[in-house]
Amino acid sequence: MPDPSGVGRLPAVFMTPGTSSFTDFLSVAAPELLPGARGPLPAPVTDAAHGTTIVAVTFPGGVIMAGDRRATQGHMIAQRDVEKVHHADEFSCVGYAGTAGVGAELIRLFQVELEHYEKIEGSTLSLDAKANRLAFMVKGNLPMAMQGLAVIPLFAGFDTETGQGRIFSYDVAAAKSEERTYESIGSGSVFARGSLKKRFRPDLSADDAVRISIEALYDAADDDSATGGPDLIRKLYPIVASVTADGYRRLTDDEVGPVVESLIDARAQNPGG
Repeated sequence: MPDPSGVGRLPAVFMTPGTSSFTDFLSVAAPELLPGARGPLPAPVTDAAHGTTIVAVTFPGGVIMAGDRRATQGHMIAQRDVEKVHHADEFSCVGYAGTAGVGAELIRLFQVELEHYEKIEGSTLSLDAKANRLAFMVKGNLPMAMQGLAVIPLFAGFDTETGQGRIFSYDVAAAKSEERTYESIGSGSVFARGSLKKRFRPDLSADDAVRISIEALYDAADDDSATGGPDLIRKLYPIVASVTADGYRRLTDDEVGPVVESLIDARAQNPGG
């Protein structure tokens, strides 16, 4: 017989048919768990750890995203091996710059959002729809961003409808724009973007795109103290991901390491690049 006390039952919100958006569901079931739902803080936050530079580069057949490994807290290095580039779903990836804790939380929620939609609807969102969902989530964090806990994502993926790699960037207020060739976010972005501007070509191979992405991070680290360069002693290399018609793939350290070593050898001969 049904338990009249209701003990052991799921709350009604879990049994009510609704949206295929996990974020919308969470806003009803447990709104306090959303990244932007913490309420007013006593004072702006100035000492949280921050992730720094992410780059993305398109090439015929896909897109490459790469990120440095450093997180800073003020003038200190908070972490040397943070991972800021992540798998979003089978055909997309996402990285972040800004408050590390909020960024990691936003990425996890976005991953669940895409997986939840696929399970409920039995199909995947288009790449444009994924980018729009992420914009909605960034907008939800605006109250926290205005109190010092800002995070900016960079989203990229392979569009199965057009057969091309695409990149989407955002500002803190969730304005979304598509970048056709390359993009960079974070404290070293101006230096990374300058590096990419010199080296990008429309006919890049996947290997070439990996090389110029790593080189852009190297150039950013050369001028921005918050961006971490490759650490050959600790074997800490940039996180590099590729998204093509074959799906998402993170490059291994055995693949990235030789590219980093080749780049450093070249810079030893020509430090200015």
